Amino acid sequence: MVNAANARLRTGGGVAGALHRAAGPELAVACAPLAPIHPGEAVITDAYGLPNRHVIHCLGPVYGVDEPSDTLLADCYRNALALAQRHGIERLAFPALSTGAFGYPAAEAARIALSTVLTTLPHCPAIRRVRFVLFDAAGAELHQHTLEALTEA
Repeated sequence: MVNAANARLRTGGGVAGALHRAAGPELAVACAPLAPIHPGEAVITDAYGLPNRHVIHCLGPVYGVDEPSDTLLADCYRNALALAQRHGIERLAFPALSTGAFGYPAAEAARIALSTVLTTLPHCPAIRRVRFVLFDAAGAELHQHTLEALTEA
C-alpha cells in the first residue's frame, strides 16, 4: 500500500490520515525517524494494524511549487516500485499522488503515474500486480481511459 504522505510523515488529512488512523499509533512512531522526506522520495515502514505487511510513504510535489513537478511525481512512482521490488512486495496499491491538497491536475497526474508504472514494472519482476485505488468513479474512468491511450500508442 502506498501512502500519499506529507514531508513529516505525520497523520494528516486524506490518504495519510486514513492510513494512520487504521494502522494505529505504532505507524507514527515508525515514521518519526524517517522524516523529513522530500518531494519524489519514498520510504517504507511496517503496516501495523493494516491488513498488509508494509506501507510505502511517498511525498508528491505541490503543483506549481515543487519543480520540476512532472519529474518529481514520476520519481514518487519509480521510488515506490523500487522499494516494493527490494522488499519482495508482490501487490501494490497507489492513490492518485499529489492530486488532492497538492493540486496536481488529475489528467496530467494520471498520465505521469501510468506511463511511469508501465515503463518501470518490467524492471521489477517481484511485483505481480499494481492497482490504483481512486477517490471516485470519475478518477477511475480517467485512469482507465489514460491507460488505454498509453497502451494503444
